[in-house]
Amino acid sequence: MSFDLVFFGGTGDLVWRKLMPALFQAFRHGTLPEGGRIIGVARDAMSDEQYRTLIQSRFEQVEGAKRPNDEEFARFKAMLHYERVDLSNPADYAKLAGRLAERQTDHVVMYLATAPSLFNTVCEQLAAAQLNTPKTRIVLEKPLGHDLKSNRAINQSVRQVFEEHQIFRIDHYLGKPSVQNLFAMRFGNALFEPLWRREHIANIQITIAEELGVEKRGAFYENTGALRDMVQNHALQLLCAIAMEPPINAHADAIRDEKLKVLRALKPWTAETLGQHVVRGQYSAGNVHGQAVPGYTEESGVNPNSSTETFVALRTEIANWRWAGVPFYIRTGKRLASREAYIEINFRPTPHAIFQAPSGGVNKLIIHLQPKDGLELHLFAEGQHKRIKSGHTTSGALSPVHLDLDFDKRFGSERVGAYERLLLDVLDGRLNLFVRSDEQEEAWRWVEPILQHWAADTQGPRPYAAGTWGPSASSAMIARDGFCWSEET
Repeated sequence: MSFDLVFFGGTGDLVWRKLMPALFQAFRHGTLPEGGRIIGVARDAMSDEQYRTLIQSRFEQVEGAKRPNDEEFARFKAMLHYERVDLSNPADYAKLAGRLAERQTDHVVMYLATAPSLFNTVCEQLAAAQLNTPKTRIVLEKPLGHDLKSNRAINQSVRQVFEEHQIFRIDHYLGKPSVQNLFAMRFGNALFEPLWRREHIANIQITIAEELGVEKRGAFYENTGALRDMVQNHALQLLCAIAMEPPINAHADAIRDEKLKVLRALKPWTAETLGQHVVRGQYSAGNVHGQAVPGYTEESGVNPNSSTETFVALRTEIANWRWAGVPFYIRTGKRLASREAYIEINFRPTPHAIFQAPSGGVNKLIIHLQPKDGLELHLFAEGQHKRIKSGHTTSGALSPVHLDLDFDKRFGSERVGAYERLLLDVLDGRLNLFVRSDEQEEAWRWVEPILQHWAADTQGPRPYAAGTWGPSASSAMIARDGFCWSEET
């Protein structure tokens, strides 16, 4: 399969930090189709060879195992090319069209690794240069819009130029091997699906925690915040993967139809639930691994009086037969106590206790997303050394045990990274792991009342010390239901 892959924003951070290393890994693994060209597009003036030198220098900052040696890069760089394009200049698109017309390919992929504000301009110019052919696919990076209105505007603009099946809205969390295993665990095995419902599950928690602050992205984060950056896309996509009904098959629209049903079934917000079930926070100065770190408002590019949230915790429910009454908790934030992302499914206690279980202990399944990738199943077993008398019977006190499956240890070098998987799927035309426009709009529709509530709230975000698990109000929110976050057990 021959292809041309064009990166708009070809000298930007996303391309050299994520996309080029992912393509190189596919090249190293032998899964990148032969006969391909990778064309970087940006405003800088440089030759193909200068672009190759730039990318090679950037590879030096990639983690060691993913870094090519000189011999590997010498082979990989033959695919790399460069074209100077001012994104608002029609003449430059005509030059790009001439470059692409140099040879016949099966597919042309336009990857927009640019600010979303440029998406409309690029699409219009591609159409004017007649580069929106049936063999063209376009990849859109998040965030797609700032709210529901801007998201709709982007989708409408892109759909004027491309058909829906040509549009790949990327959410790199869906490419993580652990998320793929979530689908496999649910729909490829008979073990869990009968238990995956309100009769057996007490609550579900989704945590996406980062130790880092905003680093050099303060100006970007000021206009985004944790709700837009993490909840509207990553966290809600994870919630859909957990809660969706089994699709009729593995085709893209069958999967996305079921995810859309979950988003439409999320309970709408009321003034009462917005006040009780949503917590926003902002990190203040603190310590991480013994090192003093500044607060958010002391970071470069941040307004000293900023009310931007760096932490969100919320409670929601899904109003359908499978999940009625089961609370779903989501929390995400920066400068938290550790870097980890996981989903915790807490099961209901046994209906009639004949053993003495540990206080507060429950059966639970933990799906680790990062940095660990695997499953933990927490159970109870009888300890033979400890016996408890109750009436005329003697029974053992139960002790917690767990089964731990580490996918990295099991599959090792066979694992495929998120962007590698997603880029290969784009080249192959597989839409399963990409977000459809109606999904995206439904997620924005559900999130928007929170944004409106915060805009009218003069109290601002609750402070929390860097290196902790967020504001105490987050613990209070979940405690009102009689539950707690995993680190508090």
